[in-house]
Amino acid sequence: MTDTATAESLFDRTLRNLRSAWTEFSGSTRYYLTGSPRPDLAGDDLGRVRQQMLDCLEAKGGEVTARARAAELGGSYLSLNATGRIRFLTLLAEEFGPDRAVVALAVESLQKAEGEEERRRAERRLREALVPSWRRLLTRFNALPEGVKFLVDLRAELLPMAKTSPELADLDADMRDLLAAWFDIGLLELRQITWDAPAALLEKLIAYEAVHKIRSWEDLKNRLDSDRRCFAYFHPNMPHEPLIFVEVALVDGISDGVLALLDESAPPTDPKTANSAIFYSISNAQRGLAGISLGNFLIKRVVDLLQHDFPNLKNFATLSPIPGFRTWYAEAVQSGSGPTLTTSERRGLLQALGLEDDDTGDTELVDQALARADWPAVPALSDALKAPMMRMAARYLTTAKRGSGTARDPVAHFHLSNGARMERLNWLGDPSPNGLRQSCGMMINYLYKLSEIDENHEAYSDGGRIATSSAMRTLARS
Repeated sequence: MTDTATAESLFDRTLRNLRSAWTEFSGSTRYYLTGSPRPDLAGDDLGRVRQQMLDCLEAKGGEVTARARAAELGGSYLSLNATGRIRFLTLLAEEFGPDRAVVALAVESLQKAEGEEERRRAERRLREALVPSWRRLLTRFNALPEGVKFLVDLRAELLPMAKTSPELADLDADMRDLLAAWFDIGLLELRQITWDAPAALLEKLIAYEAVHKIRSWEDLKNRLDSDRRCFAYFHPNMPHEPLIFVEVALVDGISDGVLALLDESAPPTDPKTANSAIFYSISNAQRGLAGISLGNFLIKRVVDLLQHDFPNLKNFATLSPIPGFRTWYAEAVQSGSGPTLTTSERRGLLQALGLEDDDTGDTELVDQALARADWPAVPALSDALKAPMMRMAARYLTTAKRGSGTARDPVAHFHLSNGARMERLNWLGDPSPNGLRQSCGMMINYLYKLSEIDENHEAYSDGGRIATSSAMRTLARS
């Protein structure tokens, strides 16, 4: 089964669970719609859903009725196709936001307020006026079984739509703030996932793994062996859904290649003799929680747990991809800032390509080699490309910035924000098709040196200063 098919089957199962969980409410509601809305919300179906939303906002009828209305509205959304869901969310965003007339009056009252007490009352009225109706409507789902999961998935569907509409962007921003409060780190539970976990949970690990595809149940079993650890955060209202999880290998030394870590035929080692914990995969499992930081707390908590369980551990490092490198490299080549070769490097690359020296530029020569699909498997080519491409990768990681002044590479930004330092580049650390496509197979170790984490975090957060090893600094300057 493909990753997409697995993810879709899990989503379909979620929808079935929601419909089943909400059936008891839908039968008791006094506001039951005659028939279900058509999948695309055509004709007067949009008006009927609007009335459902208005009914859901009413406080009449007690808790049972309120839950029934929310269940009915959620059931209507789940029955829609892509077109219908866009119309549903657009209706919610355009007609259930803050009342601008009420906001204008509140602003005017604030401007005219005299005295401290009158000003405070005016500020309270303004704050209340700015709360959109959709927020009250969305919170109705909190009381339903699987209601929080429904909202997380709803935001996952909203995210791409929000890029095309300012109203939907406002709805998305408010949902993010709402979910950020509900998914505060203090409310989450950190659990270790083992091979003895329920099959449904293990299936979700396979579907949600975002860094190194889990190829089979045997592959997953290997990742949960005695010298491996997997930890995940869970929310009390989503106890069977991992929010984010990290996979850890307990080994000797700092790993330089992912194939050795994923080798199913390799015998497990005794974790009590290991001196290094390698974080080789971190996956966000819920798209609807995008923009809500969970991973920085995850790594620090896992380090604390591992230190307690295995006092011999001295190194805490990642083996991380460099997902933005090839895109940046193409831009650098386009702008005339591609790789340059030393005399010996140029000679070696020409020899590996079987070419005579001519007027071909260094960058063009490197790109000729990279254009060969077999270059990773040809030692002469791979060796000739190593030095110039490692220099380019070091330059990318240490100098390429976003507008905010932080590292352009998203994985680098994540680990630098957590206080790690760039430790070592690893040539062909991930020779998989995805690794080659993203970064010419290179990977990087980010080292979490416990005595330096706070200092590194402050330096990066305050001024975008990147902590690097001497080896990385040398590469970036060469």
